[in-house]
Amino acid sequence: MFSNLAMAYVFIYVCLGLIAAGIILLFQMKIKHNAEQKETERLKKKYHDYFVYVQTHLHGDITPELPPGKLTPAERRVIQAKFMEWIEQFKGDAREKLLRLCRDAGFVEADIRALSSLRKDRRIEAAYRLGGMRAEEAVPQLQHMMNRMKYGPMTIIIARAIAKSAVQSQQIREMLSKLLSYDKAIHHMAADILLETRLDSASLMRKLLDDPDPGLVKVSLVAMWGQAIPAVVPALGKLVGSEEKDVRAEAVKLYLSSNPALKDDTIEELMNDHAWEVRSAAAKALGRLHAAGSIPLLASALKDDNWYVRNHSAESLAMLGEQGFETLCQAALTGTGPARETALYRIERIMAKEGEHEQVEQMVAYNKRKLVYDRYFGVQPNKRIGTVAGVGGDYTA
Repeated sequence: MFSNLAMAYVFIYVCLGLIAAGIILLFQMKIKHNAEQKETERLKKKYHDYFVYVQTHLHGDITPELPPGKLTPAERRVIQAKFMEWIEQFKGDAREKLLRLCRDAGFVEADIRALSSLRKDRRIEAAYRLGGMRAEEAVPQLQHMMNRMKYGPMTIIIARAIAKSAVQSQQIREMLSKLLSYDKAIHHMAADILLETRLDSASLMRKLLDDPDPGLVKVSLVAMWGQAIPAVVPALGKLVGSEEKDVRAEAVKLYLSSNPALKDDTIEELMNDHAWEVRSAAAKALGRLHAAGSIPLLASALKDDNWYVRNHSAESLAMLGEQGFETLCQAALTGTGPARETALYRIERIMAKEGEHEQVEQMVAYNKRKLVYDRYFGVQPNKRIGTVAGVGGDYTA
């Protein structure tokens, strides 16, 4: 009994000792962190005039020089951080001058050596800084690191560093292929990383759109959202017929967003595609493209099994003038099931906007729709808008 009690006391003392050691360690880390922060602020003030000097000559004919004397590790860290901050902000000659300063100061060389460190945190920090300094000479070593790593947050850091530093499109392709080989749903993240490159976007996008790997094609399509690249629009036309569902859906969305002149057979093919994403994108675009000849197809799409296709079809019909609105009224009066409910919901939305139109053209268009509505229903609609029709029971979306 006494031996057990003694062991319990020993265990308690050991635990108390470990807790005390942990608290002391935390305090030491906090004190060290505060000291580093104070030292950083002191060095920023010390080199304030130097930073003003460099920034003043970034856009002139004079090439800025490094500060005189040998820099301490802390000074190098502060100056390197400021240069990297400016590299992200500036382009052209200003960025090139900053990159040259980083090389002259030995920052790039030191971080390339740090990639071989036994400490993982030092390797990752070095990779991050090399990407910030656009160190093209570090790309092969960064690729080697990435090929040896399992997927994780560190992989993304290295991938971004490669994207920023690469000077060959093949290096970008290899990095993206490795990123997609982890079999994760990261196409949007890969597209974001792709946009970090300093290579020509149009040329790179064209190459990736023609790549046999559908994953790389999808990354390129996602990266094109928000990017005005007219040169790659012809390539989208070929991808509209791709056998890969995801690729075809993204290509259709981008192709239609470029406001193309669609032929009737193309419209019919898109509206009858077996992928609901394609039908939905086509239905949504037809109203914006004012394709009045597609009204019969949109009317038929009100009966589609997918909620998105039905509602985008109703939205487009509402945008196609009196004829489109009359088609909605006909579907609401004579249709059944989801088609009737979708049409009624869209009509109610349109008629509830009475008095909200400020321009004469909008008022005239509304009054024309009101006449059509009265001809079919004979009474003013209730202003209260209910829930979206057809959501319940249809979970294909």
